[in-house]
Amino acid sequence: MLDEFSNLDMIKSSIQTQAGGTYGLALISGKRCLVIAEENPDPGWQGERIPRNARTLIIAPMNSVNASLLRSKLPWLQPKLLGLQTSAGLGDRLGLATPGHVRAMRHFEGTLLPIFPQQSIREMVRTARTPQVVMDDATWGIFQEGWQGGFGADADHLKTEQDVDACLDAGYTFFTVDPGDHVDNSAESADIGRLRELVEQLPEGMKVADSGLLGRSLNIEGHHLHFDEGTLLRAMAKYGRAVAHVVRLYHYLESRAGSQPFEFEVSVDETDQLTSLHEHAYVASELSRMGVRWVSLAPRYIGRFEKGVDYIGDLDEFDRYVQAHAALARHFGPYKLSLHSGSDKYSVYTMAMQATQGLVHLKTAGTSYLTALHTIASVKTDFLREIFTFARSHYNEDRLTYHVSADLKKVPQPDVVTDWHALIDQFDARQVFHVTFGSVMTARDGQGELLFRNRLMEFLEANLERYSQDLEAHFMRHLAPFASRKERK
Repeated sequence: MLDEFSNLDMIKSSIQTQAGGTYGLALISGKRCLVIAEENPDPGWQGERIPRNARTLIIAPMNSVNASLLRSKLPWLQPKLLGLQTSAGLGDRLGLATPGHVRAMRHFEGTLLPIFPQQSIREMVRTARTPQVVMDDATWGIFQEGWQGGFGADADHLKTEQDVDACLDAGYTFFTVDPGDHVDNSAESADIGRLRELVEQLPEGMKVADSGLLGRSLNIEGHHLHFDEGTLLRAMAKYGRAVAHVVRLYHYLESRAGSQPFEFEVSVDETDQLTSLHEHAYVASELSRMGVRWVSLAPRYIGRFEKGVDYIGDLDEFDRYVQAHAALARHFGPYKLSLHSGSDKYSVYTMAMQATQGLVHLKTAGTSYLTALHTIASVKTDFLREIFTFARSHYNEDRLTYHVSADLKKVPQPDVVTDWHALIDQFDARQVFHVTFGSVMTARDGQGELLFRNRLMEFLEANLERYSQDLEAHFMRHLAPFASRKERK
């Protein structure tokens, strides 16, 4: 350790030397701070400057200005493109989970690429965060653990040009567009006349003749697809407006990004009905025809991918379904199949990896928040009881925009709970905790003071090592089916 840092409580894994400077995180009065030692200190650093030996020591807050400057000094802190390598997104709704995510990923380094900054616009709104805050929080976690293995940054479930702008300006590299609002589920049961009406309403250049699919037959790895009029019209009526929305946002992103490289994902997973093979083929064919280049696609899978719990459905059916869609992804791409709401779907990971031959992207998010509750359960059950009481009372409202089926009648009252770890893992209670995170993080009392957020963040900061250990163990179970294990350094 350098002399300049000798009397500081440094987090040793964070210390890095690059281009004439040394950088690390230290615990000062129980709070993490950035420490910089440079011979010619950059004037952009915000913090207290202390002359020491031949250098200047700077004690700096972990703010956005310093995070941006640190990324410019240490290039491995900048997100990159992942390409077609097997990958996993490790969303963090609180901003403190990245150290644990990095530790879990390190067991599989070289065989699996991570996305550390990842949060949907919906989640950002519910937790009062911004794309820049999400990026910066991940930066500090990556820096703290000394990760130099590369990572992507996912601007998740974007719906508008404004969403694209905010995430592009914050330095994201992976853009997931969610056109779910434009999928017309009524097409599933519409008669041929109504289907023709719906297709006629599609934009110019997206009519039946334009697609080139009418009457076409495909044989893709033994899967036979024929586009008669009814089949094509149904796919077009259901997904045509969604395709148009994706095309519009893709070309907007392309024009705004300029020379800045990016990757693109299409997500139609949050819809009522599953995506058929014909519909997948229609979407892929049309996107390609209209100049969209994408690295992964998330269809609406068979069965139920509910929040916070394992897959619900027939596993043999899922296996056949994912194998067929993986064949289409190889034919029309290749591109990866993306498993959204992928947290805790342990029973399907191995079959998804095998079916896609590694062309797969796992996306997790809320499970890190649930792990934080486990950490609280180990130390401060009274606080967890408060959170649970509040969450239970807000579930019916918060569940409306999520795919969940928890029944409050099966969730015990707070005063009878004796095993909080078991409660967090119980199906119904787990979903109650999962979907109310936004309300928990933003709730205020009658005086306008935050009810839980500050206390929760202070607790996790004070117990960050324990939280990181809990996350490491939890995510190793998620990641192992997608990668070969590497011995811990």
